[in-house]
Amino acid sequence: MTEQIGPRALIVEGGAMRGVFSCGILDRFLAENFSPFDSFWGVSAGASNLAAYLAQMPKRNLRIYTDYSLRKEFLSPWRWLRGHDFMDLDWMWRITLKELGIDKAALAADPRPFFLGVTRQDTGEAAYLCPDVDALAETMKASSALPILYRNGVQLAQHRYVDGGISDAIPVAKAIAQGATQIMVLRSRPASYRKSANQAPQLMRHLLRKTPALITPMLTRHERYNQTIELMQQPPAGVTIVEICPPEDFPLERLSQKRSPLEQGYDMGYACGQMAMEQWQQLVEQQAKQQA
Repeated sequence: MTEQIGPRALIVEGGAMRGVFSCGILDRFLAENFSPFDSFWGVSAGASNLAAYLAQMPKRNLRIYTDYSLRKEFLSPWRWLRGHDFMDLDWMWRITLKELGIDKAALAADPRPFFLGVTRQDTGEAAYLCPDVDALAETMKASSALPILYRNGVQLAQHRYVDGGISDAIPVAKAIAQGATQIMVLRSRPASYRKSANQAPQLMRHLLRKTPALITPMLTRHERYNQTIELMQQPPAGVTIVEICPPEDFPLERLSQKRSPLEQGYDMGYACGQMAMEQWQQLVEQQAKQQA
């Protein structure tokens, strides 16, 4: 899908367990019936959070973060050492779709495009898929399929895909290219964060030897990430961006496995949801004055 998408876009960064922050924000949006956007862009955990938001299922993903993600079936270093997946996305998707479901009727009733950021395994290039409701679950899985931790990626149509954060963690440039001028970005890192270069490039090359097209994107992802931060801070003329970040003392790491900090992260996000709505309203009013 390459057509123009309308001016107002909501973009949600991934970050595995750190995504509980945007989960809280989006649940606050649902509580306030706040959805003034023309398009939605999610990567990895951000895509899953957006799916719950568009399905109008508050606290669905909070249960995933604070229950299913903490079960021994999901993360296992011993399983990984035996040649299997460290992160069992197949189990996660199977059990949560069975026990929590996803409201396909609500998703299908919303005509606004929902783009999921993924990375083609055979080229390392970013792709932005806008699946129908029947293909959404597998596309969400693909967007979260971290190489090395989930070994084989996810087959969608004729291509195999992995985590979208490898090629484009925060697809602001893509949204702008397709016509977005009023953008809200929900981050999973504090505002001061900048991604560092990989500290073990030879190990990375070894671990990715079976998917060589992913080596360069994995080793250069910090460059693209930091360029996106610069873009958000200095957007093109006519583009305004509201960036909502966790506090500098945000307690979570990518694979945090303690319930209390996850609940705390969700509560932080829920509280920040009010600020996000207020900042969005200020943005709209400011642009209206400029156009008057």
